[in-house]
Amino acid sequence: MIKKLTSIFSLIAILFALGTHESKAQDENLLQFSGVILDADSLNPLPFSTVIIKNTNRGTTSDYYGFFSFVAEPGDTIRFSNVGYRSELYIIPDTLQTSRYSMIQLLNRDTVELKEVTVYPWPTKEQFKEAFLSLNTPDDDYQRAMRNLRQATMRDKIMNMPMADGSANFKYAMQNRNSQIYSAGQFPSYTIFNPLAWAKFISAWKNGDFKQE
Repeated sequence: MIKKLTSIFSLIAILFALGTHESKAQDENLLQFSGVILDADSLNPLPFSTVIIKNTNRGTTSDYYGFFSFVAEPGDTIRFSNVGYRSELYIIPDTLQTSRYSMIQLLNRDTVELKEVTVYPWPTKEQFKEAFLSLNTPDDDYQRAMRNLRQATMRDKIMNMPMADGSANFKYAMQNRNSQIYSAGQFPSYTIFNPLAWAKFISAWKNGDFKQE
C-alpha cells in the first residue's frame, strides 16, 4: 500500500515539474510590445487605432495619445489600422533577447478619389421649364405681389424711401429744420401765397412761355 502511494506522489511531482517547466518556457517566449502610432505627415498621435495580431483576435487599441501596449510573441505579425489611413503590417523580430520591445509606427492617409457627380432635379432643361411654368402660385401670394406693384403704392414707397447717402440725409434734415425755424411762431408759408412767385408766373404767362409749340 505504501509503495503504491509513493508511486502516485512521484508521478504527481513529475507532472507538476513538467508543467512548471512548460509554463516557464512559454513565459520566456512572451514579451511586452509597446509603441506609439503617429500620422506620417503631421506626426500627430492617432488615437483609438487598432493594433491586432494578424489571424487572431488578440490585440488592443491605442489611447488618446496614440500609445499602446500588450503581450505578444517574437515573430508575430502585427496589423495597425485606423479609419482614413492605410493599414500597415509589422513583424516582431524573432531574435530578441529582452522581454520588452517598443517602436513608433507611422500611418499614411488613405486618399479615396470619387468621380465627379452632377445632380439635377430634372433630367433635362425642357422638363425643368415645363415643371416651373406649371407651378401653382397661391392666390394670396399673387394678390400680395399685385398690391405691392400698384402705382400709388410704389409712389408712396419712393417718397418715403430714406436716402442711402449720409451727407444727403443730413442736408435734407437741415433743410427741414431751417424751414421749421423760419416759420416758427406763425403759420407755415405756402408758395401759392408768395407774391413774388405770382409775379413770375404772370410774367411768364404774358411772355407766352406756356404756349405749346
